[in-house]
Amino acid sequence: MATIIDVARYITDRLGPMSAMKLQKLAYYCQAWTLVWDEQPLFNDEFEAWANGPVSPTLYAHHRGQFQVDSSNFRYADPGALSPEQRVNIDKIIGFYGQQTAQWLSDLTHQEQPWLQARGNLAPGANSNALISKAAIHEYYSAL
Repeated sequence: MATIIDVARYITDRLGPMSAMKLQKLAYYCQAWTLVWDEQPLFNDEFEAWANGPVSPTLYAHHRGQFQVDSSNFRYADPGALSPEQRVNIDKIIGFYGQQTAQWLSDLTHQEQPWLQARGNLAPGANSNALISKAAIHEYYSAL
């Protein structure tokens, strides 16, 4: 199975440099829509309900302290671990979401139930490492 780092490399190879926040949101949407379309996760890594939207701690460890990321952040990744079908799906997802800004993507996740439910009653901007479950992601995006 591919890792989130393999997916991040694939995305940055396709779209070029971007903000770390945008990459986090694109990886999240890749996982969400893969759960819907393929009925299985794209990667095993989890997302947490951070203040600016869903964040993968695994991915965050590869860009911590950096505003911009590119393929060099993921030089040890293996985008070849993605199946041809997974690549097609990722291309569809980044084709739809990829032209949006990081802030637009973050704002979108703030309106969606998986992030909202994981955050619960936390104040806006409050720190959280609450897990956004794959089940909640699948249930929400399947209903769209």
